[in-house]
Amino acid sequence: MNALIATDLDRTMIYSESALAAPPGPDSVCVEIYRDAPLSFMTQSGVDALTALAARTPVVPVTTRTRAQFERIMLPGRPFRFAVVSNGGRILCDGEDDVGWRAALQARVRDRSVPLADLHADLLTRIDESWVRATRVADDLFAYLVVDTERQPADFLASWNEWCVPRGWTVSQQGRKIYAMPVGVTKSAAIAEVRRRLVDDGALSADAPVLAAGDGRLDADMLESADHAIRPRHGELHDSGWTIPGLAVTRRAGIAAGEEVLAWLAAHTPDSPTPDHTALDIPVPDPAFAEK
Repeated sequence: MNALIATDLDRTMIYSESALAAPPGPDSVCVEIYRDAPLSFMTQSGVDALTALAARTPVVPVTTRTRAQFERIMLPGRPFRFAVVSNGGRILCDGEDDVGWRAALQARVRDRSVPLADLHADLLTRIDESWVRATRVADDLFAYLVVDTERQPADFLASWNEWCVPRGWTVSQQGRKIYAMPVGVTKSAAIAEVRRRLVDDGALSADAPVLAAGDGRLDADMLESADHAIRPRHGELHDSGWTIPGLAVTRRAGIAAGEEVLAWLAAHTPDSPTPDHTALDIPVPDPAFAEK
């Protein structure tokens, strides 16, 4: 028996300089370059741990990034047989887009959410250049803003959420980015499909657990659906006090949390060479503190 590892990337596995919680150190490894400049980092220990983990069990990178944004990352352990991008909007198999998954997903979105064009039109009536740095439509599927958080109106999220929810959209803020996502587009649904395929072709045993890691609101459904889950001590979920029964939380924040996440994933994988879970000393929060 092995396990399926589903892990978010930004602020879970990889970290921009602003998210490191410390200046890049001598053991920092650049894993993404954008516009000729280093953008994302891991520690050398994290690089080694992810490489070793991917060598012995299926690891699926799961991200809200589009395919092009994902493919900029020189992620240790690659090539990955499967990757999930656009928050579940696309499944990549051996680097190629799964057109069948995308077609079926678009049909579900049409049934459950008002068109993206309608959402974008409403959004433009609510924002201005005094606090919004950029407005983007990603993968013809969802929209997001890049904002100045200090100037962002305090009631924007609540107000826009009131419009979005009855129309089949969800709103989530992760740092400087605010996302609007159709309710039918989730990381958990894409991971369930990947797991089904791996079991069907014999690459994964039917009783293999799913282990998941993530830091943001858009990771919550993936963490809830996993057999075991962990989040770092930072990010949108941590700031809101979000938890579920059995959820582990790293002791450290920033790039050091990425190392803890990988150690935890390795230790909780069946047949792990380091099966002593208690040695990691990673706490499990009281479910009574779960966000309501």
